[in-house]
Amino acid sequence: MAAVSVVSFVAVRGISPEPAAQRRSAPVQSFTVVNSFPHDPDAFTQGLVYADGEFLESTGLFGESSLRRVESATGKVLQRKAIDAQYFAEGLALVGDALVQLTWQSQIGFVYDRKTFTLRRTFQYQTEGWGIAYDAKGGLVMSDGSDRLMFLDPKTYVVTRTIRVTDAGRPVPQLNELEWIEGEIWANVWQTDRVARIAPATGAVTAWVDFSTLWPQARRTPPADVLNGIAYDAAGKRIFVTGKKWPRVYEVRAQ
Repeated sequence: MAAVSVVSFVAVRGISPEPAAQRRSAPVQSFTVVNSFPHDPDAFTQGLVYADGEFLESTGLFGESSLRRVESATGKVLQRKAIDAQYFAEGLALVGDALVQLTWQSQIGFVYDRKTFTLRRTFQYQTEGWGIAYDAKGGLVMSDGSDRLMFLDPKTYVVTRTIRVTDAGRPVPQLNELEWIEGEIWANVWQTDRVARIAPATGAVTAWVDFSTLWPQARRTPPADVLNGIAYDAAGKRIFVTGKKWPRVYEVRAQ
């Protein structure tokens, strides 16, 4: 995060100068690949969670959507629940012993038992569902493809507050898959190879991580799609990223 400094301003002809934080875009960070692991190239990744040595994954597309438990080291699908073909599954969050999965345009979310994938309940929301993530301290946060993030009560799924995400005062739209990482919200920006690091109190982007060289566009032959999927191993301090129908999950370190 940027250091805080004290700056004196002199008003000119009654015009207050624009705050420095609104003039400067957030810095762009590079990354290092620490490791990589196999990933099902048929998985249209919409949500990715790491827990107890495994990935929990939500995949999308009508007629192909699923909820999965995946062996992280091998990419082997250990457990799979097909989602009804009328739904296009989206983001995924682990809240205690429950998995919370969004759908794109159906305005319905599903809550499953983490171990059995048995459906416990559904809930409604008044927008599209894109990404969702949970942190015990930060709470449950959801994106809808716009520049806003909505915080939900993890028991009732009612929206409790909303923030607008900005960089240098400009809106950052198309926020997609989300992950809490050490008190920040990391967000894929759809159709780009950049991930925004967001301050949850203000919505300000504090830095960007540029993943354009992770798997260059020239190597993404159809049906491989865009970067999408962020997971965090809090115990091991490891960050994982992948994409829709990518053959690898990458462990990365931002620089």
